[in-house]
Amino acid sequence: MTPDLTGSTALITGATSGIGKATADQLAALGAHVIVSGRDKTRGDAVVAGIRAAGGTADFVSADLNDEDSVRNLASRAAEAGGGHVDILVNSGGIFPFGATADTPTEQIDEVFAVNVKAPYLLVAALAPAMAERGHGAIVNVATMVSAIGMTGMGLYGSSKAALVLLTKSWAAEFGPAGVRVNAVSPGPTRTEGTLPMGEALDQLAAGAPAGRAGQPEEIAAAISFLVTDQASFVHGVVLPVDGGRLAV
Repeated sequence: MTPDLTGSTALITGATSGIGKATADQLAALGAHVIVSGRDKTRGDAVVAGIRAAGGTADFVSADLNDEDSVRNLASRAAEAGGGHVDILVNSGGIFPFGATADTPTEQIDEVFAVNVKAPYLLVAALAPAMAERGHGAIVNVATMVSAIGMTGMGLYGSSKAALVLLTKSWAAEFGPAGVRVNAVSPGPTRTEGTLPMGEALDQLAAGAPAGRAGQPEEIAAAISFLVTDQASFVHGVVLPVDGGRLAV
């Protein structure tokens, strides 16, 4: 039976491109009212227009995940746009600079942890208690395979997502008894607008896994969609690898 998210509101950060956009499209197709969030209004409006053209329901709410006030405002505006409630939160927005540890500016450390850790933390703090009061809700955090393995140049990004993995498990323990399921996906190399600058390096990174190729945003989104629906009703606190089989080698 096809999952039905009719009547639910889903807030997706980083939804103007890549995995976030693919997730917005898929959840809207399942009937959710999708709140598309990102910094670029032009791209956000385009995503919303595409969803509406396909028969779905969506609104755009701009937010800068590096700005605490903007994140807090996002939570309240998303609830307002959703008729007073947010039932699904997908923390897809993130930044992933790569580079040597000794060459990393302090301000970049602060920015990565603000966007990749602090923003999801603030959104969960603002939205999960209301989900718990209603007795249902689903949260999915987008992590990365390099949160669990050491790779040269990826320490800053990987460590921020490793923090998000631990928070996923902590939030599952905290909110799960009240009916709020919290899980994460751990993508491998995925071909998105954000990874275009990696060029052939992305394919080389993906080549070592059984799939032998980079993933597509829609493939990651499909895993997220599963985790937010009742098909995953007994799934709490997992980190689901969607990495082309990296764990097998």
